Amino acid sequence: MEETRETQCTLQLRSLRNLQKRMRLILLYKGDVMKFKIQPGESVGIVAAQSIGEPGTQMTMRTFHYAGVAEQVPTGLPRLIELVDVRKEPKKPLIEIHFKKSYSKSRKKVEELLSKIEAIYLSDVAKVKEVMEKNRILIKLDEKRAKALGITISDVSAAIKGAGKRSRKGNMVAITLPKKDPKALRKLYIKIKKTLVRGVDGITKAVVAEDDGEYFVRASGFNITGALKLEEVDASRVFTNNIKEIEKVFGIEAARNALLREIKQVLYMQKLYVDIRHLMVLADALCFSGKVLNVGRHGLAGKKASILARAAFEETVKHLVSAAAKAEEDRLHGIAENIIVGKTVPVGTGRVTLEFVPPKEE
Repeated sequence: MEETRETQCTLQLRSLRNLQKRMRLILLYKGDVMKFKIQPGESVGIVAAQSIGEPGTQMTMRTFHYAGVAEQVPTGLPRLIELVDVRKEPKKPLIEIHFKKSYSKSRKKVEELLSKIEAIYLSDVAKVKEVMEKNRILIKLDEKRAKALGITISDVSAAIKGAGKRSRKGNMVAITLPKKDPKALRKLYIKIKKTLVRGVDGITKAVVAEDDGEYFVRASGFNITGALKLEEVDASRVFTNNIKEIEKVFGIEAARNALLREIKQVLYMQKLYVDIRHLMVLADALCFSGKVLNVGRHGLAGKKASILARAAFEETVKHLVSAAAKAEEDRLHGIAENIIVGKTVPVGTGRVTLEFVPPKEE
């Protein structure tokens, strides 16, 4: 009985000590949090814009070469412009595909998976020729190239299924159209050259890369949906530098995180260290509507609630005429519209309304 009481007392003492430690920790961090809180009325957007824009003027126009991938990927200012403009497709798209633990530790397994991922088109392994006189297209397999990639004439023949009447002889396949039609033949010729023989469409120049003892595939292009069809792929670790593709497949939160990561990486590669909170303000501003918007007239600037703020940026007449036709009102809640009409800007001390209360007469 005495041992039980001693144990209970010891546990109570320990929990009391732990509670005291926790309270000290809370008070310590509370002080830091309170110290770093912004002042009421602070223009966080303007501060963030200055904090990113000023070091941005020091950025170079250089490109960065990814080992193994024959691509010069834009960094610095060109890449930052690409990100804030939210281009539908980057100038040099890249994709990184990671695999489940049972595959990622073995280079041999990842190399086997690479052959399933890298897109091999018919024009990569064969010579395609159109013969107008016979209304026919001839496909001759490049045996040396095909052997190196593990492609056979049967694979080529299977890839062009349903293209017309086929005949096969040795390492050649002939496709003949039923009616003589030069336009149809030309269209078929272009289509056949782009026919996918193996791999994921849009993912090319793939290489095996290694990071911290784990192997993954890095390639040019993007096609997350196609890559995710392989059961060996870890869906939580597929990344592309195409923000719109991430938004389409994974949603707005993933796109926002990708945008934040890319902007941070661009700045850090130039040895420019900007507080992450400023970058978060930018990423949140681009994504708050539920889809990723650019900063231009078709994005944030063109979707402001204020008529005057929209007109002040670009396409002034268009915005004023549209607002007049719809009988819109401008409540003058923002900065630009108050500057235009000469009113106090509602930030900082202008955000506060003071009232004079006269002293009561005794």
